[in-house]
Amino acid sequence: MRRTLISLIWLTAISLQAEPLKVASLHPLIADLARQIGGEQIIVVEVMKPGGDIHHFEPAPKDIASMRGARLVLASGKELETYLPKLRDSLGAGVQVLEVGEKIPSIPSTCHHDEDEKNGEHHHHGADPHWWHSTENMKRAARILADAFSAAAPANEAAYASGAKAAIKRLGELKSWAQKEISVIPRGDRKLVTAHAAFGYFCKEYGFEPISVLGIGRGDDSSSKHIAQTIQVIRENKIKAVFPEDQANPKVLTEIVRGTSVKTGQTLIADGTAKEAHTFETMFAHNVRAIVEALKQP
Repeated sequence: MRRTLISLIWLTAISLQAEPLKVASLHPLIADLARQIGGEQIIVVEVMKPGGDIHHFEPAPKDIASMRGARLVLASGKELETYLPKLRDSLGAGVQVLEVGEKIPSIPSTCHHDEDEKNGEHHHHGADPHWWHSTENMKRAARILADAFSAAAPANEAAYASGAKAAIKRLGELKSWAQKEISVIPRGDRKLVTAHAAFGYFCKEYGFEPISVLGIGRGDDSSSKHIAQTIQVIRENKIKAVFPEDQANPKVLTEIVRGTSVKTGQTLIADGTAKEAHTFETMFAHNVRAIVEALKQP
């Protein structure tokens, strides 16, 4: 009887340890990656949902309530979620807020604002928070999530490791596909003109020069002088196309198109929150196809 009771207690303990880990996500791309890694061993609460604006979102009381019971809150990091200190206070010491991008190498955010008459170029510096436009960065994120999940729920470590391995393999295949697609664009034409400085990581990984009129946020504005300077760059470099972005005001690019007669490419997905493309795979594939279609050799 005693041996049976001990066995029941032991089995109950194992069962409790192996329960799915509950996490909350502040970015749709991270939520999807978490599901890929965790599978049935994870429950993901999407606090920041597809269609939202990552640059202006802030959790409401109902959002904070939805995080109850979560062991981890997954944030993008790189100072994108300015509300994190307040959120940590609201959640209390028992919940870990993991800034996934914190351990991912940063690149500076740059916009082409010519305000220096001597060198004709003025750059706005600061870490670019849009780290998710790189397949290599998403591989890093997969490892970071798997390690964090394993630390929070050791009984599921093997499942998380297997999920991360599978996700990393898919990301490698996606990178190979992108490199093949992009190879049809002449190197001299690999200049990506967008309103906002959101594609620096993509440009670095795939050999493009980023040319942006504004800063990293959708609320940034540009003067007529900045627009004129961008028009000059487009003409001098014989740039084929400019690209609008989802959820961003196309006014500035409309003015540039009017001043150059340059082609307008398909709308790019900058923040990974589009309702029709809020996983890395769907966002990335859409952007690659749009860029290749506009810039490939005729």
